[in-house]
Amino acid sequence: MNEFLGIPIFDNDIYKMLFRFFLNITFLSIIIRGLYYSTSRRKDFLFTYYMIGIIVFFICFTLKKFELDLGMALGLFAIFGIIRYRTDTVEIKEMTYLFIVIGVSVVNSLANQKMSYAEIIASNLIIIGLLYFIEKKWLLQTTEFKKIQYDNIKNIKPENHTLLKADLEERTGLSISTIEILDIDFLKDSANLKISYFIK
Repeated sequence: MNEFLGIPIFDNDIYKMLFRFFLNITFLSIIIRGLYYSTSRRKDFLFTYYMIGIIVFFICFTLKKFELDLGMALGLFAIFGIIRYRTDTVEIKEMTYLFIVIGVSVVNSLANQKMSYAEIIASNLIIIGLLYFIEKKWLLQTTEFKKIQYDNIKNIKPENHTLLKADLEERTGLSISTIEILDIDFLKDSANLKISYFIK
C-alpha cells in the first residue's frame, strides 16, 4: 500500500529535503552564530533568525512540489522580506541579516535540477565570505546599543544635541554615534534614551 487517503506514504524526495536542510542549517549557523552573534552579541535575535530560516526553507521546499513559477517565488520572498515587528523597532543591521537568512533559505530550498549542488554551496560560501569581509575586515568598528535614563532634560532639545552628546560621552566614556529619545517624563525631569556607540 503506497498511499493513504490519496497521499503517498513515502517519497524519495525526503532524502533530498533532509540533505538540503542539513546544508541550509549549516550555512545559517555560520551566518547567525559565527558572523552575526560574534559582532552584535545580541541573543534576542538568534531564535528569530533560526526559526524564520527553517520555516522559510520548509515552506519553499513544500511549495516547490507544486512547481512554482518565478513570479510566485519572488512574491513569497517579498512577503517574508517585509516582516516588521510592531512591538519594537528593528535596527537596519538586524533587518539586513533577516533578509540574508530568508534569501539563503529560499536559494537552498528552491534550487532545481538546473542548479548543481556545487553551485548551491558556492553561492552560500560567497555570501558568507562577503559577510565575513565586511564585518571583520572592512567595518573595523562595531556598534552596540544601550538604553539609559537621562536627568538633564534641557539637553534633549534639538538645538542642544551637541551638548547632549558631549555630556553623555563624558558620563559614560563611550564614543556615541546616535541618540534616540524614547520617552520623556516631565514630572521627574528625565528622559529615556537609546544610544548607539562604537566598540573596537
